[in-house]
Amino acid sequence: MPSSPSRKVIPLWQNGRLEKAKSRQQQQQRRWGSFFNYACFCVGTIGILFSVFCLVKGKPIYTFRCGNVEDTLRSIHLGGGSDRYAGWAGGLNHQTAGLEGQDRPKVLGVVGIQTGFGSSQRRKALRETWLPSDPDSLLNLEQATGLAFRFVIGRTKDAQKMAELEKEMEKYTDFMLIDVEEEYHKLPYKTLSFFKAAYALFDADFYVKADDDIYLRPDRLATLLAKERPSPRTYIGCMKKGPVITDPKLKCFDTDCRYEPAGYLLGSEYFYHAYGPLYALSAEVVAGLAMARNDSFRMFSNEDVTIGAWMLAMNVEHEDNRQLCHPHCKPDSIAVWDIPKCSGLCNPAEKLRELHKDNMCSTSPTLPADE
Repeated sequence: MPSSPSRKVIPLWQNGRLEKAKSRQQQQQRRWGSFFNYACFCVGTIGILFSVFCLVKGKPIYTFRCGNVEDTLRSIHLGGGSDRYAGWAGGLNHQTAGLEGQDRPKVLGVVGIQTGFGSSQRRKALRETWLPSDPDSLLNLEQATGLAFRFVIGRTKDAQKMAELEKEMEKYTDFMLIDVEEEYHKLPYKTLSFFKAAYALFDADFYVKADDDIYLRPDRLATLLAKERPSPRTYIGCMKKGPVITDPKLKCFDTDCRYEPAGYLLGSEYFYHAYGPLYALSAEVVAGLAMARNDSFRMFSNEDVTIGAWMLAMNVEHEDNRQLCHPHCKPDSIAVWDIPKCSGLCNPAEKLRELHKDNMCSTSPTLPADE
């Protein structure tokens, strides 16, 4: 008869230890379960509170950035996305990626009004005359003409000046803040920074540099830029030549001339180039500037001369248009300023308001009657 299998007998002292181990394991499991439930409760509560906060909180203010460049108007009207910024009605509906992967709305032209920290009265006068002062009107002007207008300004280490600028930007939202030190002797660097920034932010046919002391007709500027041209590389402005000032002690009565330390590279006369207060570069030209390294450009004392030198190297078509530099308002004036007496309007804040009261300047038809 086979023997029955032997049964292992567990001593009582070991059996008690096993029971205690099982009890501790069950308690530990219960504690972890309670902790997990508590964590889920906290996460859910935070989510509910955050949702309520988002619903109750007012509309946030976004800053549209491309690198260190800020476009304050797009920041407010984009609301953090590209769907609310329609761009130019006459352009393409799609948007293309910019240098930094941002959306670039299609416009006919970007007009960068170069300004500084001491020019608040000029900006005030411009907003009271030919440039709309509120964001909706500025966007309406863009829709009507295809031109996006921005005040272009750099930065300063002066905290008070930056604080004052922040208040003005918050009120008017019509600035393009670029990453360059705002100093008069660095105007060529600022101009290059503007073209690079404008190209990164907008897909435009033309990029226009304007000063804050000229009277401008946006409708006529748009008409000029919209014309068909044989060359994709175009440089539009009031063209000129002039003597190179190589003596730092020489007094110059022309406000547009300055001492040129690099005069030995230029000879006795400057080459053909546009006056500084207003000129335009086509997209292909600006694309070349935008892609090049900053330290690859030769900088001269005068900003307009510097741009003219680059244009010679880029083999552009020079388009001379005297409507961009009329000294008095005429039926076909695009821009009015006190050439050659001042490099812009003399006493600009006062003169801007004076010109705006003249119907020939402000309300005459876009095209002369015979056209």
